[in-house]
Amino acid sequence: MRVRLGFVANSLSLWDASPAKTMTFKRYTQLPKEDRMYRLKEVTRLNLEHTKRILYLCAAHEIELYRLSSSLVPLATHPEVEWDFYSPFQEEWRELGEVIRQFGIRASFHPNQFTLFTSPKQHVTDNAAKDMIYHYRMLEYMGIEKDAVINIHIGGSYGDKEETLVRFHDNLNILPPEVKDIMTLENDDKTYTVEETLAACQKENIPMVLDIHHHEANSCEKPLEDYLEDIFATWEKRDLVPKIHISSPKSEKAFRSHADLVDPGFVEPFFKTLKTFDQDVDFMIEAKHKDLAMLKLIEDLSSIRGVKRVSGGTLEW
Repeated sequence: MRVRLGFVANSLSLWDASPAKTMTFKRYTQLPKEDRMYRLKEVTRLNLEHTKRILYLCAAHEIELYRLSSSLVPLATHPEVEWDFYSPFQEEWRELGEVIRQFGIRASFHPNQFTLFTSPKQHVTDNAAKDMIYHYRMLEYMGIEKDAVINIHIGGSYGDKEETLVRFHDNLNILPPEVKDIMTLENDDKTYTVEETLAACQKENIPMVLDIHHHEANSCEKPLEDYLEDIFATWEKRDLVPKIHISSPKSEKAFRSHADLVDPGFVEPFFKTLKTFDQDVDFMIEAKHKDLAMLKLIEDLSSIRGVKRVSGGTLEW
C-alpha cells in the first residue's frame, strides 16, 4: 500500500506566500475607476506567483498532492465585475500547469461552503454553477483539467433530506458535462453522512472524497470499513487514486474544528484499517499548520512498524 500526503493552499514554511490575497467588492468600488482593473490584476499576479513558489516547495519536498486556493482570482465571479483573468496571465497559467506536470503533483480545488446544489433558491444554484465553471476554467488554463478534481459537499438539508436530495440531483443537471465529469463529493460533519454521500456519488457516478474527521463527528450506523470498498470503487471512473481528507479535532468541546497539527493517535487506527484493503490512497491534510502539519504527520506515521517513508511525501506499508 502506498500513501501520498499533501496540504491545502498556503505554505507556512515560506515567508509571505499566501495564494489567497483578496480584494472585496467594497474596496474595488472605492478605488478610482481607472485603478480598479490594475489593482485586480496585481493581486491576481501575486497569487499566481505565490502559487508557483508553493509548487516548487512541493517539488523540493517531493510532495505530490496539493490543493490550489479557490481565491486565486479576486471577484472572478462577482456579477458586477466578472473579468477576463486569462488573457493578461496566459504565461503564468501555462507555467503553473507545466510545474504541476513536471513534478507529478496531483492538484485539486475545493470551492467554499456556498457552492452547493441543494438550495430551493434558483440564484444560489446558478451561482454554484458559475463558481464550479470558474474553478474548471482555472484548471483548463493550466492544462490539467483531465487529471484534477473539484470537490464540494452536498449542502444543507432544508428540513427534509429526502426532498433536498431529489433537488440536489436535479440541480446538478445545470452543470456543463465537462465540469460535472471532474467533480467529487465529500461527506460532511453535520448533515450528510458517509452512507448518504456514497449513495449520491453512486447515483451520479461521481467519485467520493472520504473525510474521516467529518465521519467521526457525523457517523453512520455501520462501521466505516464497511463502506471503504464501495468508496474506492467510485474512483474507477476516473482511474485516479482515491483521496481521503485527514485532520483531527481542535478539542473535545470544539470537535468539528481542525487542530493546528494532526494527532497521530486520531488517524492511526484508520491508517491501519486501510492496510487490510491494500489500497493506494492520497491523504489531504486539512490542519491549520498546513505543510508543517503534513510533514509532521508523515514522520509520525512512518514510525509505525512496517511503514517506510520512501520520499518526502510518500509512505509504503
